Amino acid sequence: MKMPRDCSPNRAALIAAAVIVFVLAGCSKSKSNPGNSAADSGSATLFSIPPDQMAHLQVLTAQPTTLTRTLRLTGSVAYDSFRTTPVITQVSGPITRIAVVPGEKVRRGQPLLYVASPDYSQLRSAYLKAKDADALAQKSYARAKDLYQHHALAEQNLEQAESAEVQANGDLESAAAALKVVGVADPDSLLKASPSFEAPVRAPIDGEVVEQNVSAGQLLQTGATQCFTISDTSKVWVLVNIYQKDLPYVHVGDTVAIQTDTYPEIFHGRISYVAPALDSNTRTLQARIETPNPGDKLKKDMYVTATVNAGVVRNAIAVPDAAVLRDSENQPFVYVETSGGRFGRRSVTVGESQQGKTQITSGLKPGDRFIADGGLFVQFENSLQR
Repeated sequence: MKMPRDCSPNRAALIAAAVIVFVLAGCSKSKSNPGNSAADSGSATLFSIPPDQMAHLQVLTAQPTTLTRTLRLTGSVAYDSFRTTPVITQVSGPITRIAVVPGEKVRRGQPLLYVASPDYSQLRSAYLKAKDADALAQKSYARAKDLYQHHALAEQNLEQAESAEVQANGDLESAAAALKVVGVADPDSLLKASPSFEAPVRAPIDGEVVEQNVSAGQLLQTGATQCFTISDTSKVWVLVNIYQKDLPYVHVGDTVAIQTDTYPEIFHGRISYVAPALDSNTRTLQARIETPNPGDKLKKDMYVTATVNAGVVRNAIAVPDAAVLRDSENQPFVYVETSGGRFGRRSVTVGESQQGKTQITSGLKPGDRFIADGGLFVQFENSLQR
């Protein structure tokens, strides 16, 4: 069988070569092989940038660096429990008057309110009687000693006078202690004061009245009714929650910078306690930060952000903030240069941003060249061409 003249071997080879050239020309367009370039760029779309436009872009090479590891923790302000105490009355009876209001600074021993108390009246009367009995017993003992020295009194009578003096002194000390418990710091002051049935409830510590739980006329029960809460707000706690993955980087003694939307300044504190167990609901660990509170600006339950310097991250990849862009689904990406001077999107995972640079935890490796500045204009131009 003869081969047709137009299908000679030389002509068939030329046709095959033309088909290969056509296919290669089609592959040089923006679509790349999903199994090759797409895997490197994070997107199947590659493009070239004209040389005159490249002059307006900054292309850098990713290099490993050392970054400060910064943890941003959310939390709220709480009173320092070691500087906060409830005020509980030790006498019963109705409140006759209240001497302070919430927000007022008080000193230790300052009267906060007054109670018309039968208990106080009995204690006051018992002290006055014990004081008089003690004075009489001291005089009797002194007289007995004098008589005994002049051989005018038997030794047995002297011992009886001495015993009576000791008992009277013990009764006096007991009555004085009972008055101090109910808020009378100097029981002897009752000797000069006019008779009164009002018992003062005094501040146990210096601080600010942060809560008032009673009102005038209310009947108080001994040892049961909480009247006020006083706290020394010159120092407060900030309670923050630490995620499980960040636990290795948080330690007692770490310094913390505390910020709130209320004030522009930064408050500085230190981690004083880390809980031994995670919260079963939030799967976070609570840490306590102690911080000075100048001007009492930090208020209870105020929302704050605490920044902890938790060591360093070695061999990290960081790019300028302008290099990280967002797609229509708000996913981060960077423009990476591939072989042949072409560029394409590559999806990345970002970490912390500090001092104008953003950490890339995945998606870039050392040696990759990327558009550091000007990528936003490239993204805008590509969107217009679609």
